[in-house]
Amino acid sequence: MNADLKSWQGKLLTHPLYAELNSVKNVQVFMSHHIFAVWDFMCLLKAIQRIITCVEVPWRPSRYPTEMVRFINQIVVAEESDIDQNGVPRSHYELYLQAMTEMGVDTAPIKEYARTLEVTVMPEGARDFVTRNLALAKSGDIVRIAAAFFYGREKLIPDMFDRIVKTLERENVKAPTFLYYLERHIAIDGEEHGPLAEKCLDLLCRNQSELYERAWKEGVNSLQARWQFWDKTRAAMQ
Repeated sequence: MNADLKSWQGKLLTHPLYAELNSVKNVQVFMSHHIFAVWDFMCLLKAIQRIITCVEVPWRPSRYPTEMVRFINQIVVAEESDIDQNGVPRSHYELYLQAMTEMGVDTAPIKEYARTLEVTVMPEGARDFVTRNLALAKSGDIVRIAAAFFYGREKLIPDMFDRIVKTLERENVKAPTFLYYLERHIAIDGEEHGPLAEKCLDLLCRNQSELYERAWKEGVNSLQARWQFWDKTRAAMQ
């Protein structure tokens, strides 16, 4: 792995934002920003699914390896229709909205944005991050999209969410659905989705050094964008 990429992964796990999740108020601010990243995660995933699998009519066999098609569809099934803590099928986006409601966080801005893509309803701190990822998802550049998805999301999320869980538990912040959401991602991304996304990226790069360099560059850019997103979210807390 590229040294810059590894450095940024480690740096993100030390961001001062995690220590700030020490009150209900700060958790509420965090969730009101982070839900937009939950939404654009699905945009990246759906962009990959659209390119690698066939979601059109008439159906045509994918030009990508069948194992890659299976990897992506496995991730989509869980992200779009997982089972919540009560045994009810629910997307992770819907589960996060439920957690927000439980914590008294207004869900109107994200619902309005998802319906209209009107950036003025979005917290300022989330705008650059989401605008960047949405443009990438629409670009059709499968190597860069897959790199952002793996390095900027699936590889990062388990350790990043573990920091958040430890802070919430240490500060005794009562957020049962949010904790379930975080712990579910720590488990499923660490054990399943992360390895699947990495295999998918490897298949796309086909042992070509120039494709790996492109993927690593996008990975660094994605992690830097996350750092800036966390900076702005932390500023909103203060």
